[in-house]
Amino acid sequence: MSPSEVHSSPRRRWFDRRFELGLPREAFPDILERVRGTPARLEERVRGLTASVLVRRIGEAWSIQENVGHLFDLEGLWAGRLDDFLQGAKQLRTADLQNRKTHEARHNERPLEDLLSAFRSARLTTVERLEALGQADLDRTALHPRLAQPMSVIDHFFFVAEHDDHHLAAIGGLIRARST
Repeated sequence: MSPSEVHSSPRRRWFDRRFELGLPREAFPDILERVRGTPARLEERVRGLTASVLVRRIGEAWSIQENVGHLFDLEGLWAGRLDDFLQGAKQLRTADLQNRKTHEARHNERPLEDLLSAFRSARLTTVERLEALGQADLDRTALHPRLAQPMSVIDHFFFVAEHDDHHLAAIGGLIRARST
């Protein structure tokens, strides 16, 4: 496959994804670094883009700025699910599968720097909580409501890292499409 074919190939829908779970404790440091690094990767990815590129939508897909806002919107869910694990819940709280929060937030009307700062701050709080976990906490499991499979804290934050990368890839596609 040529580089141009790679960049123009269709992307997988998030809700069609399946995940290999049951990750070992040894995977946690790598996953933690992915989760910790998302704000920096995101900031680098959007640095220098014009406002018109940031808010441009292609069809019904979210703009770059809406993707950034969506990552921030979900930090509350990730923190809440961590609470679920630590409180011994049998099932993790459900996500809003229609993403109403993102659709209603009007992220294209906010300054990008505010969105990036809010995301960085919220993610730092999540990372600090993860760093404070003991080994027994990492082994806690609960049922993921949409996937209908049990996950550990480690599995869940692998899921979060994959979600982050999914939106970074969407942003990359929108950046590449800016000249079309």
